Amino acid sequence: MPFCISTLTLNSLPHISSINPKRTLRNQTVRSSSFPSISTKSTTMSMHTKFDLYTYWTSLISEINLQLDQAIPVKYPEQIYESMRYSVLATEAKRATPVMCIASCELFGGSRLAAFPTACALEMVHEASLIHDDLPYMDDDLFRRGRLSNHSVYGVDMAILAGDALFPLGFQHIVSNTPPGLVPETRLLRVVSEIARAVGSTGMAAGQFLDLNYSEESSVEFVQEKKFGELSECSAVCGGLLGGATDNELESLRRYGRTVGVLYQVVNDVLEFKREQAEGGGKKKGNSSFAKVFGVEKALEKAEELRVKAKKELDGFEKYGEKVFPLLSFVDYAVDRSFDVVGDHVGNGTLGVKQPGGMASL
Repeated sequence: MPFCISTLTLNSLPHISSINPKRTLRNQTVRSSSFPSISTKSTTMSMHTKFDLYTYWTSLISEINLQLDQAIPVKYPEQIYESMRYSVLATEAKRATPVMCIASCELFGGSRLAAFPTACALEMVHEASLIHDDLPYMDDDLFRRGRLSNHSVYGVDMAILAGDALFPLGFQHIVSNTPPGLVPETRLLRVVSEIARAVGSTGMAAGQFLDLNYSEESSVEFVQEKKFGELSECSAVCGGLLGGATDNELESLRRYGRTVGVLYQVVNDVLEFKREQAEGGGKKKGNSSFAKVFGVEKALEKAEELRVKAKKELDGFEKYGEKVFPLLSFVDYAVDRSFDVVGDHVGNGTLGVKQPGGMASL
């Protein structure tokens, strides 16, 4: 749900330069000029533009993929596990949710060993939500990340079971695999509680309900916060909990994560709206698109407002030096998309944007 995209051909967007004026080699860092630069209070905070987010991100993807593979072995009944693995181990997935969790944990000096079980659990929960979102009575998507969605391959009944199984497996994975000497039990309980809150009736489920029953423009921001901001918020907070952040720091991370998740989706809305215009058609669902409801100009203004807000929430973390760079870099990437993460291009020359009619996914 959060911080999410699937696929769209870059060439189909004649005016995409308003968001992504320059694409680069993967291992280069670029400062896009498409939005005004954000002034920061210290040299440390402003130096994040030199941080190699691509290498940081892709190296973590390799580790996360390995651990997810080990966490979901095929056993009886095989078809449920095969269905679970089909979605969770998709090579197109960018793992933004677990990467943000790990980056938040490392910000406070936490160990990756402490963060990996929760990071993997967050990806399981994320994939479960996407499996269910794609179902015929939800967003009714036949494709996810450029390939057939889970129910299109395994059937609706098996997709429901796979999603149902992934939610509790995530919680079990945290409890069973987090090294006891690295994270106190009280913090681990808060992590489990945080994830349960994010996916529940006041979190992502509320966002999905309102999106299905959308009727007013005033609901757009609430839907986007719940449907796309909740898991990003949860990821940042869980990482902070694992790393030992103070309550005040956790609240800053909460606002940061929520803002980045919504920012990513607002930019997706603009990219998709431009694609629809270029193709001369419109998607059948997705009423909560910010660009579609308010127009591209206001969506771009909203994106810049969210970029400023997200970085402002990190102002108090300059004392942690370079450890804050990944979180700062995520904000710029959410807008600029200045390199390809694995899964950004399923075919040649494609830029990740969510599929028509469905929830976007990393």
